[in-house]
Amino acid sequence: MALTGSFAPSPSPAETPDDWVNRFLLAGPDDQECLRFGAPVDRAALRALVAEQAGRLAAAGLSRGGTVALRLAPSLGYTAALLACWQLGAQTVLLDHRLTDHEVALAVERLAPQVLVESAHGPAAAMRGFAETDPVPVARPEGRPAATGHALVQLSSGSTGPAKVIARTAADLLRELDCYARLAAFPKAGERVVLLSSMVHVLGLVGGLLNSLHARVPLTVPERMTTAGILAAVAGDDRPATVIGVPFHAELLAGAAAPPPLPQLRRMIVAGELVRPGLPAAFTARYGVPLGTMYGMTELGVIATDLDGTLHPETAPVHGMDLREDGGELHVAVADSPYPGLTDPTRWSDGRLHTRDAGRIDPVTGRVTVLGRRDSQVSIGGLKVDLNEVEHTLAALPEVREAVVVFADGAIEAYLATGTADQADAVRDALTRELAAFKRPRRLAFLPALPRTATGKLVRDTAALRAAAP
Repeated sequence: MALTGSFAPSPSPAETPDDWVNRFLLAGPDDQECLRFGAPVDRAALRALVAEQAGRLAAAGLSRGGTVALRLAPSLGYTAALLACWQLGAQTVLLDHRLTDHEVALAVERLAPQVLVESAHGPAAAMRGFAETDPVPVARPEGRPAATGHALVQLSSGSTGPAKVIARTAADLLRELDCYARLAAFPKAGERVVLLSSMVHVLGLVGGLLNSLHARVPLTVPERMTTAGILAAVAGDDRPATVIGVPFHAELLAGAAAPPPLPQLRRMIVAGELVRPGLPAAFTARYGVPLGTMYGMTELGVIATDLDGTLHPETAPVHGMDLREDGGELHVAVADSPYPGLTDPTRWSDGRLHTRDAGRIDPVTGRVTVLGRRDSQVSIGGLKVDLNEVEHTLAALPEVREAVVVFADGAIEAYLATGTADQADAVRDALTRELAAFKRPRRLAFLPALPRTATGKLVRDTAALRAAAP
């Protein structure tokens, strides 16, 4: 089954590189608030900061068709530097500020940017939502100019292994912003966004930062990414608020013992991984508003949504999205490969992105149900076992806060975060009742919390999970 539609018009080829940034992201009244990193920032101030950063970057040798990598924490400085790079017409690589120096060195060697931008300030504290950042561009003579016309280059989260290099054009970013504009329940002018997702990765970057600038919806980043800090950010303004984050953030908020009344809160929207059974109901019971979900990928952004929480576990494709179910895997129409230099036909071929996500498309409604990773089916003694089924069964147990199930060395292993260590017997008893013997994990590892990637996704790399387990 296929769902088709027309995308929003792309920028005219005659436009200069700065046109799309100035017209779609920076336009608006001078005194209109657009960002809040502790203190409010209006559009005139943001435009001045972007111009200042553009001057620094140009002095470092960055120009149209050049390449630049940003390693900056979420901040006003990061925002200004990013927009300045695009104003200059440079291809911009985003590196998570939480990467180690070794990881950054490997990424820089792999991608060869001509300019590397880091902060003059030290790293931010772990629970800080944003940091004080003074971007410092440094020229790299060994860097190479852009080989493609992509505006944005990102590295995937690497939750299941090595990160992939993913590239997107300015036209594709504008297409995604048009999709958000068509969603009636997504924040509009007169409302505001409280952003918890990283602005280096696709949800926080496009669904949060760029969409807020485009839709003229003020965006707030909490000072601290704790339950109290997030709730304070919501309560700090009377305008209707939508919180955008990942399921981990929703779990955090749903577990608040006695949250204050929040009449401003309209909904929370999460994406990045499947929501565990019971979380939408728990969140709504706690705050009286829906927990919306989105399905998307770094490769092309938002794909389908259930912003009111009425379709769960289904989602409705966004405008213009062409989805097909092929052998139980979801394929999405994408004219060109989002992987520069990659020729793997199992990821992109014949104008289709192979998501590697298992899913179903309802032939009547066209709604999508994402079932998990396509490679989640394994064979145990000749019998097929879906690791997603095992994981969902574990995650639904009252003793389990979160679960990851992997297959390694011919056996199923489960890594669980539970309230207390003495709940292991209860979990084993429940598994005996609910899963056939061949489906049960051979190893159960109990941890206070499961390791996560920089984007908040649960790590699914076996070696990393084993290293974290006792």
